[in-house]
Amino acid sequence: MYILILPKLISVASRLSWRLDGVLELRYAVLVTGPAGAGKSTFCASLITHAQSLGRSVHLFNLDPAADKFEYPPSIDIKDLISLDEVMEDLELGPNGGLIYCFEYLMNNLDWLSESLGDFEDDYLIIDCPGQIELTSHIPVLPNLVKLLTSTMNIQLVSVYLLESQFMEDTAKYFSGVLSAMSSMIALSVPHVNVMSKMDLVKKGTTGARKKRDVERFLDPDSELLRESANKETNPKFHQLNSALVQLIEDFNMVQFLPLDVTDEDSIGTVLSHIDNAIQYGEHEEVKEPQDMDGGDFDVGE
Repeated sequence: MYILILPKLISVASRLSWRLDGVLELRYAVLVTGPAGAGKSTFCASLITHAQSLGRSVHLFNLDPAADKFEYPPSIDIKDLISLDEVMEDLELGPNGGLIYCFEYLMNNLDWLSESLGDFEDDYLIIDCPGQIELTSHIPVLPNLVKLLTSTMNIQLVSVYLLESQFMEDTAKYFSGVLSAMSSMIALSVPHVNVMSKMDLVKKGTTGARKKRDVERFLDPDSELLRESANKETNPKFHQLNSALVQLIEDFNMVQFLPLDVTDEDSIGTVLSHIDNAIQYGEHEEVKEPQDMDGGDFDVGE
């Protein structure tokens, strides 16, 4: 079914009306992605709180048909169109199959999306996505949705990929997280910001006693650290594979992480600064450079 999504997307999108005096209006949106448990919903709530304190008009767009708890009620909710629980019950599908069906249904009902987004022409949208990587890597659902939002609906979009700090404690998991972030960057092909979430746990020592220098080597992937650490933790027969993966990460040289501590307003402000810079938010005004990405943005005990 999903093979037919793109042609239908183009056909329906060509009928969407997003014009004012013949000129497409420019809107801004943040697509929040990442694996389950990375803290996406918490990040969305913290980002909304911080942006509202700056006087911005910010709204939550829930794109997860299984989500049912929100700190801020979503202004747009995919569950108004389709619910994962209903799909699983009516079609006898599992969670992953049901989620894919929900997004295929969304892509075949773009009029609903058009009407829902039409009320937020001058606002900043935070789009909270489900954590299943199949929607980006296996099936081109999110990439097709991104194409629609950016090319037809004229939304200036940035993707934010969250990876939780616990991944720094397991090199194999960190490998997969970096590769998943890189895959998302390539698949979505929009401005992208990678974030290492739950850094407050690192400060407290909950996820291990990493020193500042060690943390920085994970925020900006250190190829030698990855290779040495991975080889210590894996069977020698996998060492050649480890080296190949490290070389892949090094060759693309695309992934860097911003540290995020949602309990620290300065940390949230730094991430928002990079997001704004990525999409040139308020470009009619003088563009401000983001704050530094070095260790000065985040400090952990020596």
